[in-house]
Amino acid sequence: MNVLVTGGGGFMGMALIKRLIKEGHKVTSISRREYPLHWALGINSIQADIRDLESIEKACKDRDVVFHLAAKVGIWGAYNDYYSTNVSGTLNVIKACRKQGVNRIVFTSSSSVVFDGSDLDGIDESYPYPEHHGSHYAATKAMAERLIIEANSETLKTISLRPHLVWGPYDAHIVPGILKRASSGRLRRIGDHEHFIDTTYIDNMIDALMLAMNALESKPQAAGRNLFITNGEPARVWDFINSIIQIAGHKPVQKKIPERMALIAAGIAERFNKTFKPGTEPFMTRFAIRELCTNHWFDISAAREVLGYEPRVSYAEGFKHLKEYLKIGRR
Repeated sequence: MNVLVTGGGGFMGMALIKRLIKEGHKVTSISRREYPLHWALGINSIQADIRDLESIEKACKDRDVVFHLAAKVGIWGAYNDYYSTNVSGTLNVIKACRKQGVNRIVFTSSSSVVFDGSDLDGIDESYPYPEHHGSHYAATKAMAERLIIEANSETLKTISLRPHLVWGPYDAHIVPGILKRASSGRLRRIGDHEHFIDTTYIDNMIDALMLAMNALESKPQAAGRNLFITNGEPARVWDFINSIIQIAGHKPVQKKIPERMALIAAGIAERFNKTFKPGTEPFMTRFAIRELCTNHWFDISAAREVLGYEPRVSYAEGFKHLKEYLKIGRR
């Protein structure tokens, strides 16, 4: 199979490329930067931006499948930056696939597209988009997901996967972000209530992406679907955070701060950064606090039924792999 991966230089992109190569596919990556690992892997690496339609059209030529992973991530930044990459960039991918005759798009969305600030307890894909999203990332990923699903047709089959908190070795966002805050000594547990979250170990996410590619070819019921992807084993928020902190050699977070006080402090920090440190992210944001103080776990029955997805790396096993990776990094 001749495959294009957008965002092939990221955490998920690199892991996917390695799996595709292992399974004998011919891989092309399009990323804004050059990555020496792409050369070492022997793939065709294109340095370009998906916001440039001409570049993505050239990259899509003669491809059978496009894995669209490229996105502006995070919960802080200018709306136009998120929109131009996550929405306009996705529209470019769809246009390019249609022009070049690509017949499958596997899109990586996010479970945050349905987060409305309330508890999400075992919800499935019938749960509606909220009227208002709490972050530019969530809002623009929801727009992109709609574009992908609306683009589904007989000649271009599409599917959107909604993972939650993808983590593991080589993660460049979740694990480093937690460790950076833990190292500062300023991290606090928020509120007195226990909340549960789903997470997705990287190998399980790559399994889901590969299954989605194959399902679009052989299972008509897969096309035009949104599917939640997780480990299927919700954990307490602070158990997850403290597990990462402890295997990195830090003491677990025990000190607490009331939720209301945390929201006020985060609001002040947001205003300070916007005024005096434009372009930099505050230590904590109100959106992040709301996520920490609500349940986020999802029903993955549809992924099991439609894709044959089954999480093969457990939460506990994933932490063993992460611990070994962090140990090697400290040598």
